[in-house]
Amino acid sequence: MTKSRQVLFASRPAAMPTAANFRIEEVEVPEPGPGEVLVRNVYMSVDPYMRGRMREGRSYAQPWEVGRPADGRAVGVVVRSGDPRLAPGDRVASMLGWREHYVARGETLNKLDPAVPLSAYLGVLGIPGFTGWYGLKEIGKPKAGETLVVSGAAGATGSVVVQIGKILGCRVVGTAGTEAKCAWLTKELGADAAINYRTAGDLYEALRRACPNGIDVYFENVGGPMLDAVLRQINPLARIPLCGMISQYNFEVPEPGPRYLFSMIGNRALMQGFIISDHMPRYPEFLAEVGGWLKAGRIKYEETIVEGIDRAVTAFLGLFQGDNTGKMVVRLGPEPA
Repeated sequence: MTKSRQVLFASRPAAMPTAANFRIEEVEVPEPGPGEVLVRNVYMSVDPYMRGRMREGRSYAQPWEVGRPADGRAVGVVVRSGDPRLAPGDRVASMLGWREHYVARGETLNKLDPAVPLSAYLGVLGIPGFTGWYGLKEIGKPKAGETLVVSGAAGATGSVVVQIGKILGCRVVGTAGTEAKCAWLTKELGADAAINYRTAGDLYEALRRACPNGIDVYFENVGGPMLDAVLRQINPLARIPLCGMISQYNFEVPEPGPRYLFSMIGNRALMQGFIISDHMPRYPEFLAEVGGWLKAGRIKYEETIVEGIDRAVTAFLGLFQGDNTGKMVVRLGPEPA
């Protein structure tokens, strides 16, 4: 038996989650049987979409079950193996985060390239990066010379969108919540302008100054007043990929919807929501293209790393306060040799 800690989902929140909605327990993980492997998680992901999994009812992602361990994407290393396809030391990805160790069937795990930093598979080369790549290219369809606005631009998905937009020849404007994040967007990631939404005052005016030729593509991660300000400035045939609306996730009663949707009619604009799990067959294509840009130095990434499973809940709650630059990950143990 291997002793391990895991995070249980203890109760469903009404509004903003708190630490009281979770608890940590210690368990004994059995030895792997035939076809199974024992894995030690090294990094686990915390993501805004997990807030939806705390609700009961129909959703695109399975709700967490009260009294059971939370779960989500994680990367780790095989400790012992009963599956001939996986050997001790192999790096694997799973949906069994929020725990330090686990036993799983080998065929349910994805073997990872040891030449790539392990945590990158949770961010720039993981689901957040894939989400940004697909949403921008397939729904946003940016053209060279167009103006792309990205909300939540300093997050795991938004920061990838900013850089792909520049690679594809767009003028890129990002929004973020601190001056340090705005400086990172312009000085490190190449954005043409960045808006601190906390200090900008009138968002419409701030966007108008940053986007003198209007907005052709808006990659939406935030919702709320930002979406209103964008809708007032979209150009004819604008495209709006709806990736997330983190500003709305913790309201007990939803805020009134966007007030300027009528602008989409005269502008013949497209607004389309998408769920990246519908498009997993495209993941190898994404990995080849963005992985190539990463190796060539055309894509950069940042991570906010929180140490230890006992701080996993703190990391998750910090997403809703803007505590992260780039991908928020929790390191559960040492990197493999």
